[in-house]
Amino acid sequence: MEQLLQYIRKFGSLDGREESLIRGAFKKKTISKSAYFVTNGKVTNSIAFVEDGVFRSLYYNHKGDDFTRYFIYEGRFIGDLQSFLDRTPSSDYIEALTDATIWHLDIQEFRLLEKEIKIWPLLISKLYAFVIESKLKTANTMMNLDAKERYLLFLKLYPGLANRVPLAMLASYLGITASSLSRIRRNT
Repeated sequence: MEQLLQYIRKFGSLDGREESLIRGAFKKKTISKSAYFVTNGKVTNSIAFVEDGVFRSLYYNHKGDDFTRYFIYEGRFIGDLQSFLDRTPSSDYIEALTDATIWHLDIQEFRLLEKEIKIWPLLISKLYAFVIESKLKTANTMMNLDAKERYLLFLKLYPGLANRVPLAMLASYLGITASSLSRIRRNT
């Protein structure tokens, strides 16, 4: 919980009462490896802060092949915020790649925090902007690099994460084949 509060404080200050409300609103939960936190076609009913574990955002093409959009790990939020706030079906999946521990917040508790914490809407908009900017910045940088450079940038931006995700999923994220990634790893 302290890690969650520390993360929220990066986007604005909270008084003691507001911190107590947050402590009461978020619930601790474990998620098993391979379970989905968000499912395509369903409305997202909660968002969560990852205390321990690794997730990936993915989609399936018409042939049933899966493609990794990005990874989420400790110290970050997971969920489809647009689906959550707009109450519309999600277009992606978020899958646990490891057993994980999260602090989740359902829509009713979210609405309560929205009413009770005066800076909550500002915190959420800053959080959303931060997440989007980070994803776009990384994606734009990766587009201009060759496969080896993308892999090396991934290692730099996410130290230790390459050892925690399956090779095929990392290759999918990097936009290369698993055999190409194996070759790059051998030669690096």
